[in-house]
Amino acid sequence: MANHKSAIKRAKQSQGRRLRNRSAKTTLKTLEKKVRAVKEAGGENADDLLRKNQSALHKAAKKGIIHKKTASRKISRLFKFMNA
Repeated sequence: MANHKSAIKRAKQSQGRRLRNRSAKTTLKTLEKKVRAVKEAGGENADDLLRKNQSALHKAAKKGIIHKKTASRKISRLFKFMNA
């Protein structure tokens, strides 16, 4: 465990960031699953979900939750899946 006051603060901040990032990543995974499920079921609102997912991935990359190229790769694969 951290002994210095600054190290204790950093540990608290890291814990908060970890939880926030984990929540955001879980949301991204859920959005992707929804898009794929709607496409497989033949739903008509798949395009709306795809745009929402694309926006969420870009925002996550902008905030540093995921890498920029990871977001681009995931978006590319989803669009490829949707157009297949």
